[in-house]
Amino acid sequence: MLRPHLFVLAITLALAGCSKEKPDDKKVSASATVSDQTLKVTQEDLLLIHSNALSSGPVITGSVQPERKADLRAEISSVVLQVLKENGETVKRGDLLVRLDDTSIKDGLHSAEEAERAAVQTFDQAERQFQRLKTLRASGMTSTQQLEDAEIRRNNTQSDLVAAKARTVQARQQLQRTEVRAPFDGVVSERKVSSGDTAQLGKELVKVIDPTSLRFEGLVSADKVNQLKVGQSVSFHINGYGDQEFNGKIKRIDLAANPTTRQVEVLVTFNDSVQPRVSGLYAEGVVEASATQSLTLPSSAIVREGDKAFAWVLKDGKIHKTALTMGERDARHGDYAIQVGLKDGDRVIRNPISILKDGQPVQLVASATTQLPLALPGSVTTPAGQSAANSSGK
Repeated sequence: MLRPHLFVLAITLALAGCSKEKPDDKKVSASATVSDQTLKVTQEDLLLIHSNALSSGPVITGSVQPERKADLRAEISSVVLQVLKENGETVKRGDLLVRLDDTSIKDGLHSAEEAERAAVQTFDQAERQFQRLKTLRASGMTSTQQLEDAEIRRNNTQSDLVAAKARTVQARQQLQRTEVRAPFDGVVSERKVSSGDTAQLGKELVKVIDPTSLRFEGLVSADKVNQLKVGQSVSFHINGYGDQEFNGKIKRIDLAANPTTRQVEVLVTFNDSVQPRVSGLYAEGVVEASATQSLTLPSSAIVREGDKAFAWVLKDGKIHKTALTMGERDARHGDYAIQVGLKDGDRVIRNPISILKDGQPVQLVASATTQLPLALPGSVTTPAGQSAANSSGK
């Protein structure tokens, strides 16, 4: 459709022409056509045609996923005492996320530490006994057998001490595992437990993602793989972001197709800092495998009649219905390549309506927003001279 004020202008002009008719001219005006009325348009109602890069390539579909993500699970069996972060909260590396019950583990750690102290005392005693017998043996005051027995006891107590220290370290590690901490700076994307839950070994607790590492994980049909190359540009739209276009480059192409769908996974990195802040959103785009220069026209400016297509071209102060021969459609923007019918520099009606007539005269006027900054959509733009004349007529 035309802009609201353009449509109102056309209707207002038609009504104004009828209201000014004299009674004797009713028969003449009855045969008058809309093409006799001057159509007033603004620059915003016109579209300048020029050559654009028309890209083509395989369609890629998938979702936006983070490259850095961590699925934190319970490393011990215990009861959840506290969950300190909720979904969507930002975290820093080392922040405490979940605390598990550590009562039994602390008891085990105290027992291991006591056993280690006892092992240290036993080893020290055996070491002193061995060194004493070693000195006596050098002076011939003890037998070789006694010295060997003391050395064996010293070695056994040393082994017991090493084992006791290992049990203490293991108990400390178990105690550390009762506190689940963030592995990197990010956001909690999914909380899986609440206070009071029993966390069995391997149970999912929380998921943390890095929103600055998002990438487009897409799938491409296997019969298009020969058109893909690392480094190719990709333009795509993300569900939830409207018409905003995102750009990226192919970082990696999977060498194995999905055994069920026979599609190949492609990883696309974002080109700039403009990234979505939410992961998991559906995305669809096109790999720019090839590009050609062509005149393009958006679908809103094309009038279709059956299998034929037309555009309203402004030339010599009049609009002309011009037949078009169209090529393929640009999957990025939805514009059509125009092979025949238009040339570089032509001006066409951006959103044509059905009341337009071939050869209808056109007058360019300033936009309503230029003259009436507070004008509502659909308000009619009236030149100052015409307004004064109408006022004097009253």
